[in-house]
Amino acid sequence: MDLVHTLLAIWIIASLVFQNSSNVEGRYHYHRPKSSNRGSSGSKSPVSSPDPQDPSSPTSPPSVPSDPYPNDPGNSSKNCVFDVRSYGAVGDGSNDDTEAFRQAWKEACAVESAVILAPEDHSFIITSTIFSGPCKPGLVFQVDGVLMPPEGPDSWPKADSRKQWLVFYRLDQMTFTGKGTIEGNGQKWWELPCKPHRGPNGSTLSGPCDSPALIRFFMSTNLVVSGLRILNSPQFHMKFDGCEGVLIDKLSISSPKLSPNTDGIHIENTKAVGIYNSMISNGDDCISIGPGCSNVAIEGVTCGPSHGISIGSLGVHNSQACVSNITVRNAVIKESDNGLRIKTWQVTQLLAQT
Repeated sequence: MDLVHTLLAIWIIASLVFQNSSNVEGRYHYHRPKSSNRGSSGSKSPVSSPDPQDPSSPTSPPSVPSDPYPNDPGNSSKNCVFDVRSYGAVGDGSNDDTEAFRQAWKEACAVESAVILAPEDHSFIITSTIFSGPCKPGLVFQVDGVLMPPEGPDSWPKADSRKQWLVFYRLDQMTFTGKGTIEGNGQKWWELPCKPHRGPNGSTLSGPCDSPALIRFFMSTNLVVSGLRILNSPQFHMKFDGCEGVLIDKLSISSPKLSPNTDGIHIENTKAVGIYNSMISNGDDCISIGPGCSNVAIEGVTCGPSHGISIGSLGVHNSQACVSNITVRNAVIKESDNGLRIKTWQVTQLLAQT
């Protein structure tokens, strides 16, 4: 009997020891997941985000995601689609549809993972517009039809800026995509007397010269631009200024060889940029990289005709110009004045690392 009591006591003590050790081990391995300020339904951007703790730390260029259209409304029934026709857009190529786009933007901006849709088989005219944020994350501006500004300086509203057409400002996790066309209607702008080729022997004549950049992203982060055809810009086709985390993939940019100042993609004061698998032909730099840019990866790009890929011009007015970590791989540059070049002003304080 004493033996039974002894064995029972040993079994109880062993059970208590084993239970306590299991609880300690469980507490040791448990980690509470970090909470997100964006909400649980926010989709992860394919573009790298800057480190908020160290704004000076370098950010790697974004890579191409396996799905180039992660926010395509055809991939998910959960997205809320804001068709601009529902806001009064006609899309006949002659009516001004600006207000319809502004109203669609206003409502979509307040909805997570919303899609603003300019549908195919329609041509929409809109005047110079700033699409401002901040907006809910995951916003998609999808152009499947044709989007274009008024044709030429004489048709441009006098109250509108002549330096830019579409501006996307203070946005995060926004995608500009589609299978459609952005038509710049730049021909009449190129013929202004002030343009370099209009005077005798290619000289410049006096007169008004402001011409709008077609698409500008300003002070925005984690951007994706993909799939679109962008044609005949009055000036720069696409411009990124003060941005961080930009993925450009499968773009087609085209304007005539003699169209003046029609840079394909221009970036300045912008970090962590990936430009991939795109075709650019135009009358100026294929890709131009201004001061304040770093961590730029260019791969699988075909340029030409063009002026090639340029860093600069840098150091205007004897200013300090810093550009670093620019990488070009597997690029084809044809019918171009230059391949790769760095352009500087005289007496420049230059720091360039390529």
